[in-house]
Amino acid sequence: MDHDPRWYENEDFWRELRPMFFNPERWASTVDQVDKIVELLDLQPGARILDLCCGPGRHSLEFARRGYFVTGIDRTAEYLDEARASADKEGLSIEFKQIDMRDFRDESAFDAALNIFTSFGYFDNPEDDRRVIENISASLRVHGKCVIDTIGKEVVARNFRQSDWHRDGDGTIIIEERSICEDWSRINNTWTIIRDGNQKEFEFTLRCYSAVELASLLTEGGFSNVNCYGGLSGNCYDHEASRLVVVGEK
Repeated sequence: MDHDPRWYENEDFWRELRPMFFNPERWASTVDQVDKIVELLDLQPGARILDLCCGPGRHSLEFARRGYFVTGIDRTAEYLDEARASADKEGLSIEFKQIDMRDFRDESAFDAALNIFTSFGYFDNPEDDRRVIENISASLRVHGKCVIDTIGKEVVARNFRQSDWHRDGDGTIIIEERSICEDWSRINNTWTIIRDGNQKEFEFTLRCYSAVELASLLTEGGFSNVNCYGGLSGNCYDHEASRLVVVGEK
């Protein structure tokens, strides 16, 4: 079965996978991740931050708690409703907007932009990824910084498994099947979700970037001083890296 090129527009996908994507362990890791991002980007107090693909606001909320001015962008209405409710409950002033990341651009409005938790490479056309990078660059002030956190092609190749499964804390079973296509440029995924006796299947594809490829994309999109790391802590991107984190300065 061919993947749906617009899988990311399927609200049912994001609804069904929300317990897995944003489980208690991931929420608990937020403070440490924001600590690392602040240090990695050398964020100054009161900086304006763009959280691109913010989901239910996991990082947006934590940055706002620390006095940063945050704009969160996502296309999933349910996630944004959850984020706004959380911000209102805490009395945090965060601007959340429902926009496709290919269409968001706010000229010279931000000191930093985040695209983390594998929220890049959704689109079939690689020019769409280039457009996202160019929009981020245009939205940053001079010397503004961008960080993209994803799974690098090198890490995928090292750890590749054609299939596996796991059981979440709520008893949900997730079966993951993967195949490499287009000469290692994309990964096709089929996830089967079994919850409360019901089964749903989702197919989606992600573009897979190596460190060199993603760094080049940022450089071509208007960034200088581009560096690659193996995690948000700024460790080397080498054979032991678990993530690909690319930082560029405008």
